[in-house]
Amino acid sequence: MTGLQQFERPAIIIGAIGILVSFVGAATSTDQFFRSWLLSYLFWFAIALGALPLVMLHHLVGGRWGFATRRILESVTRTLPLMTILFLPVLLGIHSLYEWSHEEVVAQDIILQHKSPYLNSTFFVARAAGYFALWLILGYLLNRWSAEQDSTGDPSIVKRFQHLSGPGLIIYALTITFAATDWVMSLEPHWFSTIYGMMFMVGQTLTTLAFVIAILALLADTPPLSDFLKPEILNDLGNLLFAFIMLWAYLSFSQYIIIWSGNLPEEIPWYLRRSHGGWQWIAVALALFHFAIPFFLLLVRGYKRRRQVISAIAVAVVVMRLVDLMWLVVPAHEPAFHVHWLDLATLAGIGGLWVAGFSRQLRKRSLLPLGDPEFRPEGTV
Repeated sequence: MTGLQQFERPAIIIGAIGILVSFVGAATSTDQFFRSWLLSYLFWFAIALGALPLVMLHHLVGGRWGFATRRILESVTRTLPLMTILFLPVLLGIHSLYEWSHEEVVAQDIILQHKSPYLNSTFFVARAAGYFALWLILGYLLNRWSAEQDSTGDPSIVKRFQHLSGPGLIIYALTITFAATDWVMSLEPHWFSTIYGMMFMVGQTLTTLAFVIAILALLADTPPLSDFLKPEILNDLGNLLFAFIMLWAYLSFSQYIIIWSGNLPEEIPWYLRRSHGGWQWIAVALALFHFAIPFFLLLVRGYKRRRQVISAIAVAVVVMRLVDLMWLVVPAHEPAFHVHWLDLATLAGIGGLWVAGFSRQLRKRSLLPLGDPEFRPEGTV
């Protein structure tokens, strides 16, 4: 039993109500339903998939932070089957979301005609199936071997993890790059950026890391985690969070400065759409609350070692990750900033189901990888 179990029933109720309200909304505002579903799905999916690279990174480099977070991360990856099912509305909404899916539009656009061998509905669905198949295989192997390690303590499983994690990180990097191009960048098919996939990769990992830090703080008094989670481990996690925030800011600014300096008509409309109608203030909020304020707070060692402070920073980062996704996705269809009620309904619906599924997965195993031969209960590695 974990400290999250108390949230399972409310999460299921909220999820069920959110899904029901969303489907009712779909009947009255179909296009908005699919747009809201895509935004909400991308947020919760980022947490689910972002756990894969963090688990594999730990298997390659080790560290106390990985032992403290591994069980949470593994539980997060076991929600990927649920997220695979919840992706179906995106496939059903291709024609509402993506202008390249309309033959009459492509017939009048020479650029879309050149891109049509890649941007077409059949290949879009096939690629998505391939991405999910690879992610599910990686998650299955990581969790299966982890369970085997718990029951047998076989030291050779450590090598298995390492042999999988190296190629696995490459697979993740490639698939999420293509997925970000397919699902988000192609919302505006005339625009392109070679940094976009990397931005999504870092953003997903950052979302998951911040989420895991918040969950760790919530479970910090739960045995056996309570005996292992020391201020030094929180400090390590704070440093890692700091690094990913820096990397996200670097990539975001690099994309902006490259497009600004190039000043090409096929590139600048993407930023122009996000510089009017209230979206410019969202960009300012991201600069302040996604980068500047967390940056300076995480410079203070004492803040990173205090559970309440580091968890508050982490929760703020998770919220700003949602705001960042909104800034990336919504202006493709909405010139002015506003929050539609279907955005909230789909966010609650998908989130409620996901949180309940995650909580159930988390309480299936010990909060620490006690069977790992490299694990030291006293908190040293």
